[in-house]
Amino acid sequence: MIRQFNYGFLNFGGMKEDTLFDNTKTAFILKSDSELERAYFLFKMIANEPLVRIGTAVTNFALKAHLPVQGLIRATVFDHFCAGVDEEDCMPVIDKMFTKGNVSSVLDYSVEGKESEDQFDQAADKILKILDFVDKKEAIPFGVFKPTGFGRFLLWQKVTEGVELTVAEQEEWNRIEERFDKVCKKAYECDVPLLIDGEESWMQDAADDLVAKMMRKYNKEKAIVYNTLQLYRHDRMNYLIKLHDEAQSSGFKIGMKIVRGAYMEKENDRAKEKGYLSPICISKEETDKNFDKTLAYILENIDTISVFIGTHNEQSCYQAMKLMNKNSIHKKDPRVWLGQLYGMSDHISFNLASEEYNVAKYLPFGPVRDVMPYLIRRAEENTSVAGQTTRELDLISKERKRRKLE
Repeated sequence: MIRQFNYGFLNFGGMKEDTLFDNTKTAFILKSDSELERAYFLFKMIANEPLVRIGTAVTNFALKAHLPVQGLIRATVFDHFCAGVDEEDCMPVIDKMFTKGNVSSVLDYSVEGKESEDQFDQAADKILKILDFVDKKEAIPFGVFKPTGFGRFLLWQKVTEGVELTVAEQEEWNRIEERFDKVCKKAYECDVPLLIDGEESWMQDAADDLVAKMMRKYNKEKAIVYNTLQLYRHDRMNYLIKLHDEAQSSGFKIGMKIVRGAYMEKENDRAKEKGYLSPICISKEETDKNFDKTLAYILENIDTISVFIGTHNEQSCYQAMKLMNKNSIHKKDPRVWLGQLYGMSDHISFNLASEEYNVAKYLPFGPVRDVMPYLIRRAEENTSVAGQTTRELDLISKERKRRKLE
């Protein structure tokens, strides 16, 4: 494979682009033989949908019954998909990826399903603590949180639907805004960009409005606050164009993480049940087109929009590289990052990093019991996404064979 470089831009004229992510030696450079075997075992299990369903039910029962299974979970699925139970516990993984693989980290506190005001205050305090922790750490370039980590889902939904709030609910909403502002202000003061995750469509308008409010306040010089576009939604490109028009007229920068999305079945089921048009694209092909079109729009407007490209799709990564080259965007431009989840798509992350692109892994962490909803969703998503698990297994098998031959 021949690569030609010109001042940091990748020239695809001399590159056979469909082979970059086949380099398993680079992809699994950080995995020991035993870790590679564990990965093979886990993805073999995840490939079996009935086994995932049974395993999920048994694990939930064992945790609710307080059976001593946390050690087993920690040694298998947790350590593969999560970096640790707290920030300090994550540091060996963070340092190893950064120093040996040139891959940065995004610490994602993946505790879900909380409902009380005390828990929301604790979540905001946790993000503030993480921002203090990552400040001055080159290996951790972003902070991240979910809107529903700071307030009840039903309240987000009410605000999205334009339902009049009671006095108590309005006070609760004001506290959500205060948590957002406190965390975004901290990110601004630390100069740490902050990724705010996207969630279900029937609560997302309220989140969009609040994130845009934070952008107007803290993104005057550059993108600090980032929203998320889930591009399996066919309306997201229009939303971005409208926001971009406002940003240009009002004088603020946009930060945007783009992903395909994580709630497709839930979105389609709810639309069918409630009798409205699903916000989800009619096919995977339409989703891919929407993703590529949005990516092209952002990279053509890089002076006003910074982007975190969250994808496990190889073709989307090739497309990003081509568009960066076309628009004369340096591979190390801080306004463009590519990212994947920890425990998945190492062949993308580490091979992109070896080509000197900005790459970051999302590193979920938290107490074993509290991150189980996240881990279960990872297993279910890998089972449902056609080709994802098969590709992981093929690459792991190829690397196992390569190591045996050596």
